[in-house]
Amino acid sequence: MSAWKHFCTINAHRWRVMQGCFRIGLYRQGLTHDLSKYAPTEFCQGARYYQGTRSPNAAEREDKGYSEAWMHHKGRNRHHYEYWTDMNPQTHRYEPVMMPRRYLAEMVMDRRAACMTYQGKNYHPGSELEYLEKSRERLLMHPETLRQLEYILSMLKDRGEEETFRYLRESVLQNKPFPWEE
Repeated sequence: MSAWKHFCTINAHRWRVMQGCFRIGLYRQGLTHDLSKYAPTEFCQGARYYQGTRSPNAAEREDKGYSEAWMHHKGRNRHHYEYWTDMNPQTHRYEPVMMPRRYLAEMVMDRRAACMTYQGKNYHPGSELEYLEKSRERLLMHPETLRQLEYILSMLKDRGEEETFRYLRESVLQNKPFPWEE
């Protein structure tokens, strides 16, 4: 039964991401978002650790000390900031790299859909920003990617979907400068 529920959760999440991506003009990314979740490496672990209120990757990580499904997922999906790390030729250390804007926009849609899916009736327009502010990921993300993400999620919270989606479509995806870049 958990396999079916996990399958339905994946589909609900992907549907929400697809709708958001379509609204800002990212049609291909909307259609192909998170297809790796159907691969056995991700799907089987997701079904095994399914809870319905949070990502099964967190439960797998708590049980095993790592998440095999997450390791598979983050290496194949460019809308995750973890994908964007590389060896710095000067320091010879792995460091975050700034995300291209099209994947930043998809990441916004992914976070929105994840909050809507897992929070259900408790979802509100500030959910994505609250999650980011509580997480440790801010320490691991490229500083400029983090600044851009915080700006967009604050806009989503304060000005709503319509204005934020218009900004993503007409400014972010058109490579216009963010306010601090002007």
